[in-house]
Amino acid sequence: MFHGKPIEERIAERQAQRPSLREGKYFEHGPAKFIFIFVIVFVVIGHLAGLLVLMALGLH
Repeated sequence: MFHGKPIEERIAERQAQRPSLREGKYFEHGPAKFIFIFVIVFVVIGHLAGLLVLMALGLH
């Protein structure tokens, strides 16, 4: 514990061992990709639903 490497060095070594990301791969973490796509789809569907409601009420 007292003679170990500082945490910064341990993190740097761990990151150096990881393979580099492939070009065009933006999300390294699968659940983050899922949440991002879900939020985008939710916003688009919400806007379309709001537009349809306003058109049905004649307020467009």
